This record gives sequence, C-alpha cells and structure tokens, in this order.
Amino acid sequence: MYSMTPINPPLDPYAGATPSFAEAVSAADAPPVSHEEFEAVQRELDQALAKADDHWKLYLGAHAEMENLRKRAERDVQNAHKFALERFFSELLPARDSLELGLAATHDAVEVAKLREGVELTLKQLAAAMEKFGARELNPLGAKFNPNEHEAMAMLPTDQAEPNTVVQVLQKGYLLNERLLRPAKVLVAQALPKPAS
Repeated sequence: MYSMTPINPPLDPYAGATPSFAEAVSAADAPPVSHEEFEAVQRELDQALAKADDHWKLYLGAHAEMENLRKRAERDVQNAHKFALERFFSELLPARDSLELGLAATHDAVEVAKLREGVELTLKQLAAAMEKFGARELNPLGAKFNPNEHEAMAMLPTDQAEPNTVVQVLQKGYLLNERLLRPAKVLVAQALPKPAS
C-alpha cells in the first residue's frame, strides 16, 4: 500500500513567481527612499499622467473632427448626386419653354415659315446649352469611317465617294467632354463590284 505524505509548501513563498514580481518584492526590501526623491518621482508621475490626459483629449478631438468630416463628405456626395444636373436643366428650360410656346401657337392659324423659324431658334438654344456643358455634335458626312465614333448601318456601293467614307448620316453622334456619348449612325461607301468578264 502506498502511504500518502502531505506535500509541504516551499519555504520561500515567492520561489515560483515571475522575475519581475520577485524583483519587486526584493526592491521592497531595499532601503527606504528619501522624502525629496519620493516627491520628485511623484511630480514626474503627475506630469506623465497630465501629458497622457492631454494626448487623450487631443485624440478624442481629432476623432470627432474626422467623424464630422466624413459625415460632411457623405452629405456633399449625396447633394452632388441629387443636384449635379441642376445647372444643365436650368439651361434646357428656355428651349422647353420655346417648344411649348410653339406648340401652343399651332392651335391658331400659323404660317409654316414662322413655325419653322421658331423651331430653328429653339434648336439653337438647345445646341448652345449642350455646348456649354461640353457636348459636341458628330456629323461625319464625307469623313473617313471611324469605328470609335461611328456605327455603320450598311455599306453602300457607289462610285460617287471614296470607299470607306461616310456617304450619309442617319443619326448624328455626340461627344461629351471628348468622350463618346452616342456614335453617329452612318452609311459607308463601298467600291462598286467589278463587272464579270
């Protein structure tokens, strides 16, 4: 049979402690600190705590400012999306007003020449508004076919134009700040087939 012997605790209660704790305990055994040294250490500690408190307040202020900037930027982006076209549409309103006046005038007896003149003026207003915002018309009649700006709807065999040139514009194209908004729909010249011999 085995006998149970009680385990005696070690004589040194700090024997298994971490070195830093053991050092702290042995430091407690060190000679006492003078009152002046204690006061100096206390002042340094107070200064360090005050500096840490100042840095914490600066951090909180900077964090709050960043949050405000983020929220303001989000609001600005939302407003930019909402009102980006405001100036553009304010330029289009006179053209719409002119069209409405022209349409109202058709109820009375109107000369075709005056109606045509009104439509031409309205078209000029619309073109000016579009140009003001960077829209440019593509009307490539007679130009070389450019697949980056033109959409060929059909090839037209002809000897009246050089092959691969635009002979008819079915729908004008537009650039917006030199970026293609809509390609011009065109008919492109093709050489006449050679007669069979």
